[in-house]
Amino acid sequence: MPTICTPIARALFTAFALLALSPGAFAAEFAGQVTKIVVPFAPGGGTDIISRTLAQEMQKQLGGSVIVENKPGAGTIVGTEYVAKAEPDGHTLVMATFAHAVNPSLRSKLPFDADKDFAPVALVARSFNIVVVNPSSGINSIADLIAAAKAKPDGLNFGTFGPGTSAHLAGELFKSLAHVKMTAVHYKGAAPAITDLLGGTIQVMFTTVASATSLIKAGKLKALAVTSATRTKAFPDLPTVAEAGVPGYAAESWYGVFAPAKTPPATIALLNKAIDQSLHAPSFDKLVANEGLIMVGGAPEELGRYVHEQELLWRRVVREAGIKVE
Repeated sequence: MPTICTPIARALFTAFALLALSPGAFAAEFAGQVTKIVVPFAPGGGTDIISRTLAQEMQKQLGGSVIVENKPGAGTIVGTEYVAKAEPDGHTLVMATFAHAVNPSLRSKLPFDADKDFAPVALVARSFNIVVVNPSSGINSIADLIAAAKAKPDGLNFGTFGPGTSAHLAGELFKSLAHVKMTAVHYKGAAPAITDLLGGTIQVMFTTVASATSLIKAGKLKALAVTSATRTKAFPDLPTVAEAGVPGYAAESWYGVFAPAKTPPATIALLNKAIDQSLHAPSFDKLVANEGLIMVGGAPEELGRYVHEQELLWRRVVREAGIKVE
């Protein structure tokens, strides 16, 4: 009899696996064991904070230790490769981000296949950036930004955290859908870019919530819109870029847990359930406000589908903008 591998069949299999879990199922496989969440960034950043919060909550569900191991380098490639080659037993996971869906388009060679070498476990959260300008710029809306860019093609500079980062690609997507020309100016992080935005060297940024919130509240930056598909709890009065005049625009970052390919489906189901239950913990409330998170959860197949859609979106943007990172 042929093997049934349709998305519906996989979803049904996962659903039945979850229903079959007994109260002691977590303890049977994870008690006394150490599970690692590999973070492909240095300690202290948003991905690290989210991963450590998740690890603390997952321990309560699994009955074993869950630790975070930072393996930064090469635009997340070092840590991601480590997990791709790890034993597929459910005890080595990676907290994948925006870069996981973008690197295959940015780099001609990767030491792993982002689609084939990983099994999706759960989409932890989505996040968004904020379009910000200097309050003295005279730009008070997305419509104003479009008008200014069209009045002076390539005369407006938008700051990024480096080629291929969320701040860069969000700006390139804006250029494509708003039919405007702006010049990307790359910095080594958000802080120097924002310094130049405050000083007038650049005119706009599609920056992260964490980097901009305090400056927005202090009146030093003016927020025009959020880049997410829908309005957010963190900034309920800000329109989305799509609402503000660029139909179809949505540029999101995200956090999702993957295991090595060939991890048993029953183990994936256990981890998925532990993550899904963990996301309801009060410890995530602060991150929702500070990091601009939209908590998600859901079945493994939902993460796989979401990341595939992101890969297609950013592949088009990278190709049209001619971006390469080697």
